[in-house]
Amino acid sequence: MKFATKVIHAGIHPDPTTGAIMTPIYQTSTYVQEAPGRHKGYEYARTSNPTRDALQANLAALENCRYGLCFSSGLAATDAVLKLLSKGDEVLSTSDIYGGTYRLFVKVFERLGLRFRFVDLQNPARLADYLTAKTKLVWIETPSNPMMQIIDLEAVCTLAHQHGAYVAVDNTFATPYLQNPAEWGADLVVHSATKYLGGHSDVVMGAVLTNNEELYERLKFLQNACGAVPGPMDCFLVLRGIKTLHVRMQRHCENAEKIADFLVSHPKVEDVFYPGIPAHPNHAVARKQMRGFGGMLSFTLKGNRMEDALKVLSNTRLFALAESLGGVESLIGHPATMTHASIPKEERESRGLRDTLIRLSVGIEDADDLMSDLEQAIG
Repeated sequence: MKFATKVIHAGIHPDPTTGAIMTPIYQTSTYVQEAPGRHKGYEYARTSNPTRDALQANLAALENCRYGLCFSSGLAATDAVLKLLSKGDEVLSTSDIYGGTYRLFVKVFERLGLRFRFVDLQNPARLADYLTAKTKLVWIETPSNPMMQIIDLEAVCTLAHQHGAYVAVDNTFATPYLQNPAEWGADLVVHSATKYLGGHSDVVMGAVLTNNEELYERLKFLQNACGAVPGPMDCFLVLRGIKTLHVRMQRHCENAEKIADFLVSHPKVEDVFYPGIPAHPNHAVARKQMRGFGGMLSFTLKGNRMEDALKVLSNTRLFALAESLGGVESLIGHPATMTHASIPKEERESRGLRDTLIRLSVGIEDADDLMSDLEQAIG
């Protein structure tokens, strides 16, 4: 099946009882058994739920993976991946990552005995300088949040596997419509389904996809043992959102490319961070491993003055000032005080994340209206 067919049909079957074409919301906490140990495949809803099973199968198919597991949030999915590791293990991470991921790494798991090192992997050869016998996991965001860095997945996976390390890729920004990390060698693909997969800013959820049966069984154990599972209504909402993922992503990409071009030519804009711009340092890599450049971009204004950035952030009319991303509506955000506030200022700035950086989640509205909104806000 091709992608546009998968989003609607993969893992989805009409309800055998009623013929309902939409997967029912199995709103139950437990299941009646015919006798001890004799049941219809379901015992307790934390362990499994038919609505969640349908979503997990659908997501696995979209990422060209054999197995899928859903969690109560993107960070819960990340938490489960880190619990595959043991005290003393090391994680190498791309330096530009979501602030919540950084917080989980440094504030939670570091004190439990894991070691984290953050490396600029835009040149993947640098990874070889940091891999050690203790490195068990390489964590990648590409495109990264919020600097839109592009990492060569094939090159990083090859190096990591040569040293016996697994590779996990946060594919939230790209979505499976634009990029399938497993095809480039990734062992684990992680999503905040809250974002583009749900697509309507009305659900919080995470997912992990894999082709590795051993990792799947270990993660499935953690999913049940730790209990960070999504409810059936949330699963239904993401299943509904996924059905239009391909058409939404087409418009997100089209609009973001137009807005990136608009900002590049704007006399008051200094830098634009978007992988679809030929001047992006890893534009060629993005063209190789992605089927489009996504709906996320960041930019700074000339003069690098906070008052100018705050003026833009406070004066848009269509771009709503809010956390999160990936919904049909356009959002504008200030990473330094919002999504990345948990990263110390010195560390943020050492990675190029200035306090004046503005991040856009470009929605599916009319691109001309969005550009007019930015024009009047920038002034």
